[in-house]
Amino acid sequence: SPMVTARDFHTATLLINGKVLIAGGHGDKGITNSAELYDPATGKWTPTGSLTTARRYHTATLLPNGNVLVAGGQNSSFVETASAELYDPATGIWTPTGTLIKGRYVHSATLLPNGKALVVGGIGGGNYLASAELFDPATGLWAANGTMTNSRSEHTATLLPNGKVLVFGGSDGGGYLA
Repeated sequence: SPMVTARDFHTATLLINGKVLIAGGHGDKGITNSAELYDPATGKWTPTGSLTTARRYHTATLLPNGNVLVAGGQNSSFVETASAELYDPATGIWTPTGTLIKGRYVHSATLLPNGKALVVGGIGGGNYLASAELFDPATGLWAANGTMTNSRSEHTATLLPNGKVLVFGGSDGGGYLA
């Protein structure tokens, strides 16, 4: 069946229960805060709780406790946001959590083996970012976590077997990065 709300620039996260959470994005009525669940057992989409902030170009990270961390993106005014929130699949409720140090969109997010989420790069304040931040689910807080050699957005980030994160590709505003 079709999604409840047509959209792009959203996130899709496979939950522990096997359903897929679709959050935010841009639809016919602009940037949305709506979210919905896809149940592969029935092939049906159902609405779930709405994000507290409408956003697109954000990231969504499944945390070890089963909650989903959504961070950054562009808000309904097309401005980067530093807000972050957590989705609880048991209740369908979104709850604000600690604010990113730097608002950003088209960044990456990677779950680390220690259960923390690493957010890297993106665009913020009209600039391509090299900064990285670490979210600690135990405290709900973000901390600065180093700087990449190159500023970049729209890149990928892959967790390697040794626990390091390989960030590659993307754009620095002047061209594509190799």
